[in-house]
Amino acid sequence: MIKTFRHKGLEAFFRSGSKAGIQPSHAAKLRVQLTQLEKANNPGDMNAPGWRLHPLSNDHWSIWVNGNWRVTFTFEGKDAILVDYLDYH
Repeated sequence: MIKTFRHKGLEAFFRSGSKAGIQPSHAAKLRVQLTQLEKANNPGDMNAPGWRLHPLSNDHWSIWVNGNWRVTFTFEGKDAILVDYLDYH
C-alpha cells in the first residue's frame, strides 16, 4: 500500500486523477505503475518488463516512466513510502 508521497502532483493524480501536477502524456503509464505499487509488498513486485527497476542509495528504488522521468520510492515494511516523480537530467 502507498502510505506517503513526496510529489504532491503525483499524489493528486493517484487520489483524484488530476493531471495538473504531472506530464499528461505519462498518465496512462503512471496509473498502471501506481496501481501496481499500491498492491506491492516489496520492491521486487515492481520488476515489470520495461520498467527498469533498480536500487538507489538509502534503500530507495527507481522505475522508468519515459525519457528522463522516474518514479522513486522506498518500502517501510510492506508499505511504499516517499513516492516521488522526477525528471533526471
